[in-house]
Amino acid sequence: MEGRTDARLDASRLESLLESAKLLSASLELDELLKHLLRTVMGRLLSLRGAVAIQEDGGLRVAHSRGVTSLRPGQPFNLADAAEAGLTMTFPIGDAAAPAGLLALSPSKRGALDASENDFLEALLGLAASSIENARAHRQVLVANRALDQKVQELSTLLDLGRGLASTIDVDELASILLLTLSGRFAVRRHALFTWKAGQPPIQRVKGLEELDPVALQEQAKTLEGAALRDGLLLLPIRASAETQGIVVLGPRALKLPYGAADLDFAQGLMAQAAVAFENAWHFRDSLFRQQIEQELALAASIQKDLFPKRLPALASTCMAARNRQARQVGGDYYDVLKAGPEVSLLCVADISGKGVAASLLMANLQATLRALLSAGPPITELASKTSDLLYASTPASKYATAFFMKYRPETGACEYVNCGHNEGIVLRASGEVELLNATGMPVGLLPGRKYAAGALQLDSGDLLCLYTDGVTEADNLKEEEFEIERTIECLKAHREEQPETILDRLFEAIDTFAGGAPQHDDITALVLKRT
Repeated sequence: MEGRTDARLDASRLESLLESAKLLSASLELDELLKHLLRTVMGRLLSLRGAVAIQEDGGLRVAHSRGVTSLRPGQPFNLADAAEAGLTMTFPIGDAAAPAGLLALSPSKRGALDASENDFLEALLGLAASSIENARAHRQVLVANRALDQKVQELSTLLDLGRGLASTIDVDELASILLLTLSGRFAVRRHALFTWKAGQPPIQRVKGLEELDPVALQEQAKTLEGAALRDGLLLLPIRASAETQGIVVLGPRALKLPYGAADLDFAQGLMAQAAVAFENAWHFRDSLFRQQIEQELALAASIQKDLFPKRLPALASTCMAARNRQARQVGGDYYDVLKAGPEVSLLCVADISGKGVAASLLMANLQATLRALLSAGPPITELASKTSDLLYASTPASKYATAFFMKYRPETGACEYVNCGHNEGIVLRASGEVELLNATGMPVGLLPGRKYAAGALQLDSGDLLCLYTDGVTEADNLKEEEFEIERTIECLKAHREEQPETILDRLFEAIDTFAGGAPQHDDITALVLKRT
């Protein structure tokens, strides 16, 4: 009869053991498994308090506890603390020589455990050790899968960014794509981007980090070898060809998540692609700009070539020549001789503000304005005033011209002139006397409603007139000395007996000799008229 009772008890324990094994193996979540193990054993032994610890980071750490406030999950486990908390029964989980963990319990309400109960616990904890190893392996697989998923996402992000960066050559759009990608990847709401590429317009994109000093960041970026954390900010230099050309600053992440080493590596990969994209965009912009400038210069040169008279008109009792030598492909000087009425010609020499296409267009505007106004035969003061008002109304405020307008009657030599803020005209009399024709008003197109005064002049046989731009008198040499009006007058005196074309040759030669190899910085224009 006693043997049958023991057999039934053994069968009961075996059945309980199998049931516990099923429950332990049913879960691959380590926390749930350990909770179940602790509840099962405490219920089996009628223990009121208990704790389970497992091997973590080279030592035992509390995983779960019941009825014990002094043993908190995560803290190191030692037998003295367990005993102080009343957990006097301890059982290794698995091999006693190298257990997967330790089970600590308060004394059983049943009293001392018999041999069969100890055998049951040993078998149960052995099964639990296997389940713990399985759960740990499962957790490692999950961690590996998450890491793999993250790598896949990072690679996908890199590919998407690469496609996005390759799809545009607009620098501002590149900045937007980069910031959008980084802020989305790291869940940041505050970020900034600064660039300082030489010869390119700087980019400043700031959101929530307005306190940043771009100048200080530029100096700091030069010392960074790669992604770096400074005062809670992630600094990402934009570097291409060993030159730091900008920086991206990311603020703290959402939920106070830290930036890890993997985050820095990922950000470094993004910035490498971005740096190449910025460099390509800047290079393309430079090429496009140079091409545009060349086209504009060619167009402006073509416009100016057509604006200058092909030849000067033949006038009675007059020899005349004019010449223009530009400092660059496109200049801002203008000369012309226009019919202003019966037996009257308008001599004009002007210096347009600026260079390039804008100056060419203003020159064309000036010529068209003069031709339109001359058809009505206005007095020369009215011609200057209307020309100024029309130019002011049709050009930007920064565009204007100094000009010398002279109405010349070749039959008599009578002249009337207006000097609109231009250089002094030079009159060299047959007697050797020199007269200067000073300004009588402001430059044309500078201010509206300007009134001009006129000067009168009589040119007689042997008299010489020279109108010029400041490129003549302000031509400088290697010592930065200017040619000035005195040398201009000396040259005119020395060659006054020559024809105007020859006089211009000698004047330009004198300027070049004086310059002595110094580059020509301004256009040089001169008109010489000689009464015969």
